[in-house]
Amino acid sequence: MSSTDTTLTSTGTGTGTDTTLTSTGTGTGTDTTLTKPAGDTAARDTADVGAGLDALDAVTAQRGSLGEALRKKALPPLLGVLVVLALWQGAYSLHLTSSYKLPSPADVWHSAQDLWYQGTLFSIIWTSVWRGLSGFLLAVVIGTPVGLVVARIKPVRAAIGPVLQGLQSLPSVAWVPAAVIWLGINDSMMYAVILLGAVPSIANGLVAGIDQVPPLFLRAGRTIGATGLNGARHVLIPAALPGYLAGLKQGWAFSWRSLMAAELVASSPDLGRGLGRFLEDQREFSDMSGVLLGIILILFVGIAIELLVFTPVERRVLRNRGLLATGK
Repeated sequence: MSSTDTTLTSTGTGTGTDTTLTSTGTGTGTDTTLTKPAGDTAARDTADVGAGLDALDAVTAQRGSLGEALRKKALPPLLGVLVVLALWQGAYSLHLTSSYKLPSPADVWHSAQDLWYQGTLFSIIWTSVWRGLSGFLLAVVIGTPVGLVVARIKPVRAAIGPVLQGLQSLPSVAWVPAAVIWLGINDSMMYAVILLGAVPSIANGLVAGIDQVPPLFLRAGRTIGATGLNGARHVLIPAALPGYLAGLKQGWAFSWRSLMAAELVASSPDLGRGLGRFLEDQREFSDMSGVLLGIILILFVGIAIELLVFTPVERRVLRNRGLLATGK
């Protein structure tokens, strides 16, 4: 009977590995054990983690063809519109109610054509869009510093924070009678209603965004001397941008709704004819086709501003922060 012990040891540095091979035999049996130290496994794990992090850093939005983009982005909303039109036309054809209350899509289209031929369609839309955008920009100028002060100064937050929350829940149309008494029926009244509706939303959005900023960012900013207005500009607002952007989107929605409420209630030749005034005029004329056209135009403007302004900005912000899925 013989016994054999064999040991093979390989040691390397740098990119090498350590390997120990032990073979023990007794009689006709042989037991062999190949052992690799934990250092080799740890090195492989470290390399895998590094490769994964590199892959995450290298993720970029994959851009497909134009046809694929249209299919994914434009086709679903288009199908939704077609379904609504089909249901609308079906209800009209089945005479579920009188045509006075529910005109056909063709009747509404003819109303739009009439405005086009009269040359007033774009002037009506532009009057409201200009007021809405101007009032919204003014609300941003006012709401941003208000949000900063409320977020960073605790006594101010305790004093007016609940007031801002309450103002955000107050219907915009409630301000119209007061604004008419205070300012009269003019553009100042319109902008006052817009500001009262939009400023609380913008300020609250910025406060919510600042509350989500990690304290480490603020300490790092103070370390490099970014305090006061410089800190707000270079550290605080950029770090709070996702929440701030959500507040801006909501602020625009409140601006648009506030303006429509003011235009519906207040009427004056000096104000021109916006979408809200057009809608009220059609109601007074009992023209349901015109009423539906006004509603559709108001909806169209709101969707257009959302898609053309806020959606691209939001996508860019989320992509820069690694929060946007690949291909979005």
